[in-house]
Amino acid sequence: MEKEAKIYIAGHRGMVGSAIVRALEKEGYRHLVKRTSDELDLRQQSEVADFFAEEQPEYVFLAAAKVGGIVANNTYRADFLYENLMIQTNVIHQAYVQNAKKLLFLGSSCIYPKLAPQPLKEDYLLTGTLEPTNEPYAIAKIAGVKMCEAYRSQYGCNFISAMPTNLYGINDNYHPQNSHVLPALIRRFHEAKIAGVNEVSIWGTGSPLREFLYADDLGEACVFLMQNYNEEQFINVGVGEDISIRDLAFLVREIVEYNGKLSFDKSKPDGTPRKLMNIDKLHALGWKHTTSLKEGISLAYADFLSKHMEA
Repeated sequence: MEKEAKIYIAGHRGMVGSAIVRALEKEGYRHLVKRTSDELDLRQQSEVADFFAEEQPEYVFLAAAKVGGIVANNTYRADFLYENLMIQTNVIHQAYVQNAKKLLFLGSSCIYPKLAPQPLKEDYLLTGTLEPTNEPYAIAKIAGVKMCEAYRSQYGCNFISAMPTNLYGINDNYHPQNSHVLPALIRRFHEAKIAGVNEVSIWGTGSPLREFLYADDLGEACVFLMQNYNEEQFINVGVGEDISIRDLAFLVREIVEYNGKLSFDKSKPDGTPRKLMNIDKLHALGWKHTTSLKEGISLAYADFLSKHMEA
């Protein structure tokens, strides 16, 4: 990827997109094309076609998506399916139409079957039933992966896909109902600390195991893959180790410096029992994450304080 190349980052204001922008700028890329959702609605075919015809980006990072935690995924099932299908379909197709040199599509670890063997290998896709609570989002992301494969097969497009594990970091979503587990814990513990609440209840049993990758590590992995990976099969991006929701909650409590009790509401759903990525392919290419979970949560909490709350 040439330093002077025109690079479009779809979703540049989100957690993943902004991390990709920082990684590109860090490596000296300056010709970055960005549009806010107000300027360009990626769900609208005609708008995306006009944008690509005008800008003709050489490289495309497709990080735009409708995302959320277990509650949002299960509540807005039609929205998650429709909007993600439209966004990725429009961008991938127009990248082909305007002869982009390369496109990187970002999916999610939720594309894997609910009860797939652990750790999750790329070959396990479509070998079993999906987790019901986020099935619409997963189906949309699987469609994106398959679309990249199909455009590669039929048209020779160098379109690749990466599947990141659970993410957190700068510009995360801290919405009270629609956020993922780690940012939700940061917000709940902080608010409980400020309000003097002596107990916080966590959804589920606390037993599910999850893997967490700091978003800026993913941003650097995306730039690395754009420069070094050209295979049809998607590639996992993660850290290779996981932690229980219970242990995660105690770690976040420590970092936020909340001194109250924790309880676990077993009447609430746990979701997938475990989601650990096999990252042998990524490590074989020569990339490895650099941010520890404790360091990353501390950075995320500092970002949360600067943007959402008064400490």
